[in-house]
Amino acid sequence: MFVVDTHTHTVASTHAYSTIHDYLAVAKQKGIRLFATTDHGPAMADAPHFWHFVNLRVLPRIVDGVGILRGIEANITNLEGEIDFFGEFLEELDLVQAGFHEPVFPPADSDSHTQALLNCIRSGKVDIITHPGNPKYPLDQELIVRTAAEHNVALEINNSSFACSRKGSEDSCLNIAKLAKRFDAQLVMGSDSHVAFSLGEFPLALEIVDAAGYPRDRLLNREPLALLNFLQQRGHKTLGELIDYFESEAVAG
Repeated sequence: MFVVDTHTHTVASTHAYSTIHDYLAVAKQKGIRLFATTDHGPAMADAPHFWHFVNLRVLPRIVDGVGILRGIEANITNLEGEIDFFGEFLEELDLVQAGFHEPVFPPADSDSHTQALLNCIRSGKVDIITHPGNPKYPLDQELIVRTAAEHNVALEINNSSFACSRKGSEDSCLNIAKLAKRFDAQLVMGSDSHVAFSLGEFPLALEIVDAAGYPRDRLLNREPLALLNFLQQRGHKTLGELIDYFESEAVAG
């Protein structure tokens, strides 16, 4: 049972179908303890406005025992690895993810994808690279995984890639997971839910993780404090209330 989900989308991204309330209800039903709301960055055609992410500060930290992380799935926008959320507002987010999305960064060639992703990882602005195994974006996987490990940036094994999008991701993601084991890089499983029903669902991602021999007890979404401590190490200063809550719960339990 993995009780943390780092990758969800709400109706604020208009190709998704659930609200924060919907996610909370499903989280309670399934026993999910912590999830991140990570709508698409504003460069996507149907993404929420920049202010949506600024105003995530209005969300409560904990609702009925479920923690909410204020996040974004930003878009990598160019070869320099820049993303579409910036400035002092980045410091207010709990979690910054970024990945390639065709409407913003059309697929090119392996060298271009590798250059952009390396620059993104090295920027220090992004905590998790989403769906790096997308076969439409071939890249130098060994160089990417090694660099991610050096910079303490996590790589996602995206369950949705195998279930309903980015078809043909299995071999690429399996190789990334094997390289992550070899270089001791951080992996995290994300549902990439666009509807609340799939919150916390990782069966296909877990098959890849297990096939690669990557230790389950190294996955960042194994329990809330694993992810929260990782994000704190990454420099996020917004997590105190959540860390205190789950630490006190661990002591009490």
